[in-house]
Amino acid sequence: MITPRFLAAAAAAVTLSACTAAPASPGDPGSSAPAAGSPSPSGLSPAAYRTTLDSAGGPVDTALKDLAKAKTPKTLGDRLTRAETAVGDALTQLEPVQPPADITTEHSDYLAALRGMETTLGDLRTGVDELSLCTATAVLARLGKSDDFAALKEAGIDLASLGDYPGGKVSVKPPKEQNRRQANGKVLRSAVRGGRSKLIVKNGGAQDAVLTMMLGKRKAVSVYVRKKSRATVPNIKDGNYRVFFATGVDYDSKKRRFNRTCDFERFDDAVRFKTTFSGSTIRWSDWTLTLNKVTGGNAPSSKVDPDDFPS
Repeated sequence: MITPRFLAAAAAAVTLSACTAAPASPGDPGSSAPAAGSPSPSGLSPAAYRTTLDSAGGPVDTALKDLAKAKTPKTLGDRLTRAETAVGDALTQLEPVQPPADITTEHSDYLAALRGMETTLGDLRTGVDELSLCTATAVLARLGKSDDFAALKEAGIDLASLGDYPGGKVSVKPPKEQNRRQANGKVLRSAVRGGRSKLIVKNGGAQDAVLTMMLGKRKAVSVYVRKKSRATVPNIKDGNYRVFFATGVDYDSKKRRFNRTCDFERFDDAVRFKTTFSGSTIRWSDWTLTLNKVTGGNAPSSKVDPDDFPS
């Protein structure tokens, strides 16, 4: 019987000489010319602003869409960093710009939304690092709930509709946050079966779990066990199995991952299922695994890198 255990200042002298400027004559062309490089009162031309906005806003939209391509927490964190960089670069390009006079307010709103998105993306990256957000689906769903994301979408739409400047539009459509669960005891994978033994899994924890047994390099059996529940998997084939389990919220059955508040572990010792024959007697081993910490438990476990977990 196996029941776990476990289951952080130099001054410079300057001589000033006074100069008295001669009065400028009314026809002196140099008397009223603006300093070189000063923006005209009307700001950039519409065409120039459109080009600048395309250059700044396009990479932001691309980086946000690319979040969906992340397959692991590590690549998800990397893509969030790229999105933060894209937003920062957009601010660097657009903050010095004087827009056409008729979209001054919309330009300012777009800049404010970008600043908010910088903060939001940083918070999302922290969530990935802490495994409170475990997948691209979770990150995009949380992004979709953000006021800063809503402000960015609105500002982009305003620029596009009021001045025909589409470069600030955001095309990503975040999914809704969900809380999907499988039925307790549902076998999610059954690649190696056919024995006499059975496995009993107890989950006294506060979150649902998926337990996966590996036979060599092969994912043999996976079973879903709801929180505060137990499940039995019959017909386990003889062999020495390495046992992994993940806990979390909102299980995506297609990607075989929990989306939020995830934890990944494995039992340190292999579990051996064995059938013996002696005359007319047949004996086989059954195992009980408890996924939460219990007093007197004799099966230590260790954390597993999410990227290495056999989902």
